[in-house]
Amino acid sequence: MRIDRLTSKLQLALSDAQSLAVGLDHPGIEPAHLMQAMLEQQGGSIKPLLMQVGFDINNLRKELTKELDQLPKIQNPTGDVNMSQDLARLLNQADRLAQQKGDQFISSELVLLAAMDENSKLGKLLLGQGVSKKALENAINNLRGGAAVNDANHEESRQALDKYTVDLTKRAEEGKLDPVIGRDDEIRRTIQVLQRRTKNNPVLIGEPGVG
Repeated sequence: MRIDRLTSKLQLALSDAQSLAVGLDHPGIEPAHLMQAMLEQQGGSIKPLLMQVGFDINNLRKELTKELDQLPKIQNPTGDVNMSQDLARLLNQADRLAQQKGDQFISSELVLLAAMDENSKLGKLLLGQGVSKKALENAINNLRGGAAVNDANHEESRQALDKYTVDLTKRAEEGKLDPVIGRDDEIRRTIQVLQRRTKNNPVLIGEPGVG
């Protein structure tokens, strides 16, 4: 698994995880370091995802801190720490998930999903919070909206869409749009124009205030 196959956001989280490991005098970068870095990442998607599916963020932070405190420390640290076998295994699992979804890059949410493995230390910690892997997977699918991650900056682009745009289709499904009254003929005609192969730009003209 090559580092350049990680999204920019995930690469930054990995760099933060390395800094965390160095600061704590740990001999290597463990999954818990990366999880902590993704959780605290400014503008990242992991914290909102975890909150959406019911994680107690404060309790999760405490458990991650406890896990990190149990790791061995090294004497006279040089600042040169490598990725542990457990973390390499986690990223390889996330890589497999990315390939299954047709992604060219490995995103943060797939690392989180891969971490929900009951056979790993981090997986047991996450599952111990009372949230199922299936619930997380559903939330991730909703976040992705069926789009493949084919750009290193995909996570940043997705955040910009969430911040500056409104999903009108979703709002309509949730019944959050006000009904349009008395404009059935106009709406029907607009739809007919939009369905044309050519000359398909409708123009709505009226006096101010007619809606």
